[in-house]
Amino acid sequence: MSIEIGSKVQGKVTGITNFGAFVELPGGTTGLVHISEVADSYVKDVNDHLTVGDEVTVKVLSEKDGKIALSIKKAVDRPEGQSYSPRPPRQGRDDRRGGGNRDFRPRGNFKPKESFEDKVAKFLKSSEENISSLKRNTEGKRGGRGGRRG
Repeated sequence: MSIEIGSKVQGKVTGITNFGAFVELPGGTTGLVHISEVADSYVKDVNDHLTVGDEVTVKVLSEKDGKIALSIKKAVDRPEGQSYSPRPPRQGRDDRRGGGNRDFRPRGNFKPKESFEDKVAKFLKSSEENISSLKRNTEGKRGGRGGRRG
């Protein structure tokens, strides 16, 4: 029996991996339900939703080079206008930032921003100092004939 893309079929879960579940379809073919297609909500572990031997209804998404992509969440019929639920917010995020509507202005003693001209002047000064110290340290170390003789 050939599997038609877009059709809904019954299958049996034959294997579970960290990236999804393998489902045996009628006719002996096997397809993969990716972890993102297991449920409407965020799935951290496929084992929380499926076990080997479960009978599931899947929708055939695609078939390429003998690999069949399946979806459990798209096989469920929904009333018009109802969409998938979004991924839940991450836990503990606000605690690390110190609350919801936080003002991110610096507190306490801080330097006002340095202007571009000040930065360039500081850079030139440090560059000139570095060059003069390099010249001082390498002047007497040049080899060859005609060097300093004492």
